[in-house]
Amino acid sequence: MRFDQETIDYYEEAAPRYTISTALDRHRDLDPFLDRLPDGAYVLEVGCGNGRDASHMLERGFRVDATDGTAAMVRKANQAFGVNARQMRFDQLEAEAEYDAVWAHACLLHLPRSGLPDALFRIHRALKSGGLHFANFKLRDEAHPEEGRDPLGRWTNLPGPDLLHSLYTDANFTLLDTQHYPGNGSDGVVRNWLALTVRKP
Repeated sequence: MRFDQETIDYYEEAAPRYTISTALDRHRDLDPFLDRLPDGAYVLEVGCGNGRDASHMLERGFRVDATDGTAAMVRKANQAFGVNARQMRFDQLEAEAEYDAVWAHACLLHLPRSGLPDALFRIHRALKSGGLHFANFKLRDEAHPEEGRDPLGRWTNLPGPDLLHSLYTDANFTLLDTQHYPGNGSDGVVRNWLALTVRKP
């Protein structure tokens, strides 16, 4: 299974709430990630949500291809920030050596684990040589060792650090940086997260 339709359906219905209630500040890892890129780099954002991160990238002078798998989120991103977002699921990414970077904040975590290898292959293929990729994931714990639905009904893959490192290594990425931190998701559950910055050789 490459994607979960129920999760997409959830975001279709919830898009107005997320656009209003989600903080407008950019993600804390965005500027450190962008600081690694050359001026004017071309960035693909997958899972752009309400468009806040894409808007900040544009303000910093980057070229941005903002995408989301949910039509309602794409509409809200364009209404709120005018980022020219378009609809695309992870399994629909067909670009080859097109982007300098791929930003994936809190979105790949909604793929079934079985769909992660294909998504990482597509991200790797879409990057130019030397291109960078950021993603962050909620991690498994003793209470939730397996993937499944969160309290909001969204699919969450809940990998462990070893699995993530293995998946990115198998996809031929070079690990540059990792960060472990506690985070409170929109479902109200505090979990440990892992953020990764990787490079395509």
